[in-house]
Formats: sequence, structure tokens, C-alpha cells
Amino acid sequence: MNGADLLCETLLANGIDTCFANPGTSEMHFVAALDRQPRIRCILGLFEGVVTGAADGYARMAEKPAATLLHTGPGLANALANMHNARRARTPMINVVGDHASYHLKYDAPLTSDIDGLAAPMSDWVGRATDADTMGETTEAAIRAAMTGQGQVCTLILPADAAWSETSAPMPQAIALPEPKAPDAALVAKAAEMLGNGQKTVIFVSGRALRAKALEVLQRIATKTGARFMAQGSNGRVERGAGRVAIERVPYPVDQAVAALAGTEQAILIGAKAPVGFFAYPGKPGSMLPEGCDILDMVEKETDLFAALQALADAVGAGEDIPLVLNELKRPDAPAPGALTPEAVMTSVVRHMPDQAIICDESVTSGRNFFPLSHSAPAHDFLQLTGGAIGEGIPMATGAAVACPDRKVIGLQADGSGMYTLQALWTQAREQLDVVTVVFANRKYQILLGELKNVGANAPGENASRMLDLDKPELKWVELARGMGVDAVSVDTAEAFEAAFADAMTRKGPFLIEALI
Repeated sequence: MNGADLLCETLLANGIDTCFANPGTSEMHFVAALDRQPRIRCILGLFEGVVTGAADGYARMAEKPAATLLHTGPGLANALANMHNARRARTPMINVVGDHASYHLKYDAPLTSDIDGLAAPMSDWVGRATDADTMGETTEAAIRAAMTGQGQVCTLILPADAAWSETSAPMPQAIALPEPKAPDAALVAKAAEMLGNGQKTVIFVSGRALRAKALEVLQRIATKTGARFMAQGSNGRVERGAGRVAIERVPYPVDQAVAALAGTEQAILIGAKAPVGFFAYPGKPGSMLPEGCDILDMVEKETDLFAALQALADAVGAGEDIPLVLNELKRPDAPAPGALTPEAVMTSVVRHMPDQAIICDESVTSGRNFFPLSHSAPAHDFLQLTGGAIGEGIPMATGAAVACPDRKVIGLQADGSGMYTLQALWTQAREQLDVVTVVFANRKYQILLGELKNVGANAPGENASRMLDLDKPELKWVELARGMGVDAVSVDTAEAFEAAFADAMTRKGPFLIEALI
């Protein structure tokens, strides 16, 4: 057994059996070790951002980390954007990054780089294997860190000689994972006091406080105390739809968010951050809460959020005798025929999506209203871009489909951000994943055209338009998808989209609809 074998055995002993990979020469002994482990499913991504984006989507649904395999510093650099998104989603992830053999680093070969320094800003934990004998301990430390709290992004640097050297270390066993922290009784008492003082209060939640059972506890607290509750603007996963509690998100546009939170005197944070603008805008506030609003962060990073909500419910007397108000299933009528609009697309999606679908949303501007339109859709999980680094959507849907092969995955995808990582379509085809991707094809970076106005810049002239429009030539998504092995169709009317999406829900395997809006 060599160090790479021990790494694989340690992953498997702890239930980590999926590896999204884009390897290189430094990782060949790890590749060979994986080849000796049929229990590990190895999935190739044709770009490292696909690899980490898929690992993010996988872990959000599987509730355990996947491993990734990345090639030295440049491969890690290609992967960083979706590591950033995963970190914002509090996703557990173990990135294995190959490095030169330790004794070869002194020669400063072309691929030599500061991998530790590159990894640190996008990782919650960074470790380096020093030799084959301690490989199991280093891997266990990475697993323990990944499963701390709601989840952390971890990077394990694997020198080639640590991988290929033989070891007589014992076979690994499953390790004890960190227990989540109990809620702080003093903070719970403070929150209960705030909820009883008669001031206008909003409870902001995210993370595992957005699972169905947690939302039921939250609604009972709100019913008992008269408080409002909202999700933060970007969240890793929300369990929603028919039979579940409805929850609104903080709006993305600053003016809408300020209006939605006007008059708020107190804010209680449970796994969420206080709402702020995505960017600074001239003449507009950075905080979406009114000046002077009292803010209490009720939980620490590693606190069990469901336990925290239950403790707060107990403190305010919000018992299970309080009736719940749950969404009722209601499918909309077919959209009116005519030119295709984002609203028509979203109406058809809600109209035909199956029960227990997984929605992966990177629609950016075009699909912004899907969330409020789908409260009464069939029960589903809603995954979205969390860190603002576009290029997450198609890989995220890919990983979610690997984690949940018996559920339909629907990707709502902006065309501009889709081009960052469209290679993930190839992975969907190779793995025959049940994903339907809807591309909102407005052939421009629509959100940036809006941002140009929001920051007070001039109306776009020729140079600005050439940086923000996706035409001359136009992107041809049907051809791009088919070139990756995914069947596709392009539609430009509401009735054509209605028919195409209804048909797509009856198919198995990857399919793409280009919605020309």
C-alpha cells in the first residue's frame, strides 16, 4: 500500500465515495490508487471550475463531501471561483491538489507555485501531506474539518512522493465527526427577550435553518411573537413548495431590499448574515436595514441551527399546538401564446416540474422572480448561486444529479454565465445524468447593463456594448449542447417552450432548451 492507497482507504472508511476530477502528471499515483478502488465513483470534468462546482452541488444534496482531484497550483486556480461559492454555501468539500515531489520543489519547475497561498482565501482548512505514513492522519484531519459545523471547504495538498511512497500504516477506520455546538443559552434568552419587547423584528435565517422541519419551527415562533422571518438573499439549499412553509428572500436590488425592510427595529440572525448590498452604489446605503436597527447574531458558526430554533421556540412558548400554514399545490395555467418572456418560461417550469425536483438557479436577472412564483409548486429543493462567482449553475446541477439520481434536476441558467463552464454538459452526457437545462438566451450580460445604470455610469456606448452584449456572433446553444453530447432544442414562443418543457419532463438523461427571450 502506498500513500495514495491510504488516502483512498481513509476517504472510503468515512463514507466519501465520489471524486470529481481533472488530474495531471503529479496526481498519477492517486489516479492509479483510485483505479484500484471500484467503490469510488470517479467523474471527469473538462475544466476545474466544473469539478468544484459539481462537488458543491453534490454535497448540498448528499449532505456529505465529495473529493475533488486538481492538478497543482494552476489547476487549483481554475477551481477557485466555485470553491468561493461553496464556501459561501457552507458546503463540505475535500479538494485534493497534487504537487511536485517534495525534493523536486527546489528546482522551480514550470508548474511550481504557492499552492498553500492560493488555497487559503477560498478554503476553511488547508493541509499538506508530509509523507505516506501520516497520510491517513492528514486525510482524517481534512474530513473532520469538512464536516465541522454546517460544512467547510478543505484543501489537502498531495506531494507526488507522499502519494507513491510505500507505507505500513494500519488500515483506517471511521473517525468520530465533530458534534455541532449546542445553542448558547444566553443568546437564546436575549433573542426571546427581543421578541417580547414589542419592537418590529425580523428573523433572518440561512443554511440548515431552511430545511422543511426547521421552517416549521420558525413559523411557529413568528406566529407566537408577531415577528417576520426571511431567508438571506443567497442560500445553499431551501426545502420549499407544496406542503412546506413559505419563506421570502431578501431582494437583490437595493431599493427593493430597503423598502422590504423599512421600519425594522430589530434583527435576529440564525445562520444568516445581516442583509447588505451586493455592491456599493453611489448615494445608496450599504446595509439594507434601517439605521439604528439592533442586530443579534444568535448562533456561532458551528451551532446546530435546528437545535437553536427549537430552543428559541421553547423560550417564547411556541409549541407544536400552534397550527402551521403550509403551501398548497397550485399549478398555474399555461402562459399566453406569443413571444417568449422570462415570465412565460417560469410559468411553464412551475406548471410541469415533478414532485421532488431539484432546481439549480443561476438565471441571474431573467429568473429572479422564479422564487416568489414557485411557492405553490410541487415540493422541491432550491439551490442557487451563493457567492456571486458566475459559472456555478451547470456544474452545480451536474453534482446534484450525481447525488440524487432518482430525482429530476432542472437548471435555470443565464446564457452569459453558462458559457463559463458549459463543459459540464459533456459530463452530464458521459454520466447520463437526468438534468434539464433551461438557458435564458437574451444574448447579453443583462445584469451588467442594469448595474451600469445602478452605479450612475453613462448609458452604454459602443465600447461598453461590445463588453456586455453576446452577439456578433450569437451564441448557438443547441449546437454547443449537441457538440457536448446533449440533445437540445431552441424555442422563441411561449407555446413552443410550454411544449418543449412538458416533453423534457418525460425524458431521462440530459436535455437542454434554449429559451430565446
